[in-house]
Amino acid sequence: MSSCFAAGAAAHSGDELASGASASVSASGGQPVIVIGLVGGWIRSDNRLDRVVQLAAQLNEDYGRGVHAEIFENHHRVQARERILELLDADRDGTLAADEKQNARIVLYGESWGGSEMITLARELEARGIPVLLTVQIDSVAKAGENDALAPANVAQAANFYQPHGIIHGRQEIRAADSSRTQIIGNFRSDYRGHPMPGPGASWFARTFFKPHVSIENDPAVWTRIEKLIRSKLPAPVGQSQKTAKLTTEITE
Repeated sequence: MSSCFAAGAAAHSGDELASGASASVSASGGQPVIVIGLVGGWIRSDNRLDRVVQLAAQLNEDYGRGVHAEIFENHHRVQARERILELLDADRDGTLAADEKQNARIVLYGESWGGSEMITLARELEARGIPVLLTVQIDSVAKAGENDALAPANVAQAANFYQPHGIIHGRQEIRAADSSRTQIIGNFRSDYRGHPMPGPGASWFARTFFKPHVSIENDPAVWTRIEKLIRSKLPAPVGQSQKTAKLTTEITE
């Protein structure tokens, strides 16, 4: 049985992020980059102590209209999928044309059960011909009937962060369904034996029995790496865009 319980401090392995993450990109056709996060266990989508929720809020603040970041509970995957389809439907005609699918810029991330549901969501988008720029799994725990080990072929890049200890521990290795289309950036291992992370939003039960699982979900070093990966797929932040526009104006005047 899976669970996920929010926010905290540092410790990770010496694994370095692969150099596969590309530089910041521009949103295509004026459409925002869609970033969807799925929280784990029974965490609420508005729990501000959860790192998944915190990251989405920060992205919305930093990127303004260039990014639409939204959080869903892992048992609300269908709602997340329908939200993505709604956001992609630029002409609001109720169907997605080929160019609306091709212009999709989507990043998905999820922790614990949310990691499993996130991969299932990516697979549902694949069935509709919709590409995904990046998926990030954080101590992903497969739900019954789901396969969180295989990144579907519509995903350009995928990363997996996990820890191997405790009653609940994450998927240790993910693979590409089609390695010619999907790059596995890495399977990044953390170890919290002897130095667990505090979990301010976690229950006593979670801190006692799921300590390593809570630790990776609250490790700021891990989340710094995750944030770096996700930001590599986003346009320039609002402030940076304004500075660039001002500099361009000054140069051309």
